[in-house]
Order: sequence, then C-alpha cells, then structure tokens
Amino acid sequence: MSGSPVDRATAQQLARDLTATSNKTVAVIAPFTGKPFYDLPQSSVADVEVAAESARAAQRDWWAAGFAHRRKVLLRAHDLLLERREALLDAVQTETGKTRGQAFEEVFQSVSATRYAALSARRVLAPQRRRGGIPIVVRTRVRFEPKGLIGVITPWNYPLSLAIMDIAPALASGNGVVQKADDQAVVSILMARAAFVDAGVPAALWGVVAGPGADIGNAVVDAADYACFTGSTATGKVVAARAAQKLHAVSLELGGKNPMIVLDDVDPVKAAADAAYGCFAASGQLCVSMERVYVEKGVAEAFTAAFAARTSALRLGSDFDYTTDVGSLATKAQFERVSAHIEDAVAKGATVLAGGRPRPDLGPYFLEPTLLANVTSSMKCDREETFGALVAVHVVDSADEAVALANDSEYGLNASVLSGSTRRALAVAAGIEAGSVNINEGYRATFGSVDAPMGGLKMSGLGRRNGPEGLLRFVESRTIANATGVLQLPRTGAEWKRLIGPMLLLLRTLKAVRRR
Repeated sequence: MSGSPVDRATAQQLARDLTATSNKTVAVIAPFTGKPFYDLPQSSVADVEVAAESARAAQRDWWAAGFAHRRKVLLRAHDLLLERREALLDAVQTETGKTRGQAFEEVFQSVSATRYAALSARRVLAPQRRRGGIPIVVRTRVRFEPKGLIGVITPWNYPLSLAIMDIAPALASGNGVVQKADDQAVVSILMARAAFVDAGVPAALWGVVAGPGADIGNAVVDAADYACFTGSTATGKVVAARAAQKLHAVSLELGGKNPMIVLDDVDPVKAAADAAYGCFAASGQLCVSMERVYVEKGVAEAFTAAFAARTSALRLGSDFDYTTDVGSLATKAQFERVSAHIEDAVAKGATVLAGGRPRPDLGPYFLEPTLLANVTSSMKCDREETFGALVAVHVVDSADEAVALANDSEYGLNASVLSGSTRRALAVAAGIEAGSVNINEGYRATFGSVDAPMGGLKMSGLGRRNGPEGLLRFVESRTIANATGVLQLPRTGAEWKRLIGPMLLLLRTLKAVRRR
C-alpha cells in the first residue's frame, strides 16, 4: 500500500495535544522538499511544570489501578499502533525523510517494545522473597514501586521507537511521563501517543512539550524523578550533571562511532549487502549504524568491490512506498555536516569508492551514500561521529588488529562482526568494547531484541533500555523484613554472649552448604 505525506492541517491538528500555551511557533521543514511543513507551537518552562504536575496527579491512580489494568491498556495500544501503521509510516517519512521500509522498522520496534513492557512488568516487578540475614529468624521481602515522574527527551532520527522503548516500560511500571519531543518529530510522537490515549492511558499521564533544549529540556530534567535522554554525548553530559544536582538517576544513549569487522571467511557479496544496510539505513542517521569497516586483507579486494557496487546500486528517493532503499538526510544541518566530512576527507587524500555526490534532482537534502578508502587520523570522519551515510573501509592484517582498531575510540555503543563461522565471530565479538555486538547483521539483531538490554560503554552512555533492566530503572526497590519470633535476636551483652557460639556455627554451616 502506498502512502502520502502528512498534510499541514493534520499536523496542526495533532499539535494541539502539545502542552504549549505560548504564542511562539517554529516552522518545521519537510526533508523531502525542503519547504515548510507546518508551524509548531513552542512550550514554555511554565508549560513543562503544568505537564509535570498533571502527570504526577494522574500517576497515583495509574499505579493504584494495578498491573492487570496497565497490561490490558498497553496491549490495546499495541493493537492500535498496528491498526494505524500506515498513518504512522506516513508521519515518520514526512518528518525524517526515511524510506517506507525503514519507517516500518520503527513501527515494528515500537509495537514490540509495548508488548514486551505490557507482558513483562508484573513478572519483573512483582514483590520478591529474599533470604533473611538469619534464616527462619528473619523473613525478608523486596518491593518495587514507581519512581513517579519520568522525563523523556527524544531525538528526531527515530522518533517512534526511541520514544516508545522508554515510555512503554515507564508506563508499565506505574509511572507518569513528561516528554520533550524534538521539533522535527512531534507529529509522529503525537500520533503514537493518541493510540495510547485511545487505548486507555490517561491523557494527563503522558504530557508532551516542545522547544529549545536549553530551556525545555532542562525543565523536563528538573521536573522529573528520573530522566531518559537519547542524543549527543555533549548534551548527555549536561543532562547527567543537571540530574545529579537532585541526586536523580538517568539513562543516556549517546553517540557512537560504530565499527564493523569483516573476517576473511565471509561470502563477500552477502557481506557487502549486510554492510550496506548496517551503514546506510536511515541515511546513516542512527546512533547504532556503522561508520568504520575493518576488513581482513584475505577478502578485502573482493569485499570492497562488492561493497562499492552494492552502495552504488542503492536506489534513492522520496516515494511513500517500498520502491526505495535510501531516503533523504533529515535537515539542512545534517546535509551540511555530512557534506563537510566528505569534502574534508577528499581534500586530505581519501578515495571515494562509491557515492559522495549531492542529489538535488531528488530533493535538497539528498546525498549519495558514500564509501571512502585511505581515511587517516587527520580527517574529521575518522574520529568524529558523522551521523550520516558515510563509511570508511580499512584493510587489516588480522582479526586481532581489527579488534584493537575497533576499540580505539572514546565510544562504545554498537559493533558488528561478519563471518562465515558463528563460533569465530562470537570469539571476536567478545573482545569488542561495545554495549551491543551483532553477528552477521549491522544493528537490527540487538536493536530488535527487546528482551535484552541496550546501551553504551565509555562515552556512549549510561544505563540500559529494553529487557528487565529497562523496567527496573523506573522503580525504587524497598526492603521490608520482619523478625519471625522463632528466636529472639540479642539485645543485651548477656544475650549476645549466649548466642555468639550458635551464630558462628550458623555462618560456617551456611558456607559449607553453599547458602548465600
């Protein structure tokens, strides 16, 4: 089924669901055309405070309603997201410039994350029995209770999936949410939010604001009991420092300069196809996409030729159907950044193996996916995150050299190993310093595994989303223990004297029987 761009009237109608009472607006530009899409209202700091207060008030009843109610509502939201998928695909393409297929990745991931949160929350967060300090004498339980208000700050590049992977588990664990959406992606988020509200999530429980990060983003962090941020490492540091002033925790998914290692036992044509998708999906505007490829010399010539051919054959376009492989960069700033990295590399001696040209015939921000060789440390694209469809290929003598080069970065978000042997690939993967490593895939194997944690090492972030870890970050654990009365714990010196011997015997016995 073919879609169509979201029109101005629909966007303006959806924008009414923002918490925004100021008279300020900004013009949102549609990437496929470079023309104004609609005028987006801007929130004020006071609007953030109103949204936060409303979400806190709604949160109390939402938590009291219990796991079964939240499960039912979120599963209904799951179904509505599927029912409304074509409209959601239209919105994602209109705002981000993606292809239809890569927009569908977002819907798929959002639905999966919602289902996982709905079905897992009770199991993960149910009260637990723990062993008391003295078995039988003390009985211990751990309870999990929501933190209260979760602040979620989301970027423009994957507006649906990166929002829902934080918001669905926050709601499932009984919290309220105030979200700062990037101006470029508000329509997609509000369309998804409408599905949750129609499913039974109280409208006040999930407030959405928009505006400058320095004002509105900071206000969201200040208002929340816990903050989730996805974006640049530089901004992530600001979020962490601001939250620390209140001793509030954060989860941060930040930048990456993600490596792919191609071992010499691959089928070069298949590996090239896998590499091209891992590097150029969403025009490379994905925190977990590949920007560095290290290929063993035994297969380097065949792989590089196949990779260049595959890259050159990718079909660019702005169609609202499944006929294109690569879409547009999302903004003028993105287009200028990627172009600058290409120009800098070429000026300093890099070789363009494929792509590298702007395509104004298709749209103002279209740029051919670019494959470079002979990239050196003097070039911006060698160390800096490009966040666009630009990748450098390096030939290495061994897998050990590839791992060493892959780890030679301040980032550690995602990585990939392509090999004809799963056992060999797993051995190589074990040495890579990254929060996620994919075997014979660029990023989707780990990104789509919503039962497993996702996050970065080093300067790529803190905390984890997805899996049980993604639910547990939104709750506080409380320990409740009681003395059973089977034996009176010592209170006086004389009582301690009588019980020292039995307590020493207990400690030795517990060790002997391997009891924790």
